[in-house]
Amino acid sequence: QPQLVESGGGLVQPGGSLRLSCATSGFTLDYYAIGWFRQAPGKEREGVSCISSSDTSTYYPDSVKGRFTISRDNAKSTVYLQMNSLKPEDTAVYYCAAGPPSCPLVPATEWYDYWGQGTQVTVSS
Repeated sequence: QPQLVESGGGLVQPGGSLRLSCATSGFTLDYYAIGWFRQAPGKEREGVSCISSSDTSTYYPDSVKGRFTISRDNAKSTVYLQMNSLKPEDTAVYYCAAGPPSCPLVPATEWYDYWGQGTQVTVSS
């Protein structure tokens, strides 16, 4: 059974950093793109990053570009999201998801087949 488990969330001050991990099992990570999404209370789920199966393509929206970095370690079946210079508006539940090998041109939840349960990130002083 495919499974994704996020970890690494928590409370951090503005300007701080966190590294989220997405541990996968039950499928071969090598063949899947992985996306990271976030959802704040009362808002729609927003795509914040994607990395293709071949690790040759990544995506970031303008809101996180230059601050977030996605990477993958297929040998460990894990994908990471390094988040630097965090802002209060980054506060949300962060989810990882697995989908077809290429990242979609536009982040779309329906692109992805498997989802994790999410990890809370709170940026506050």
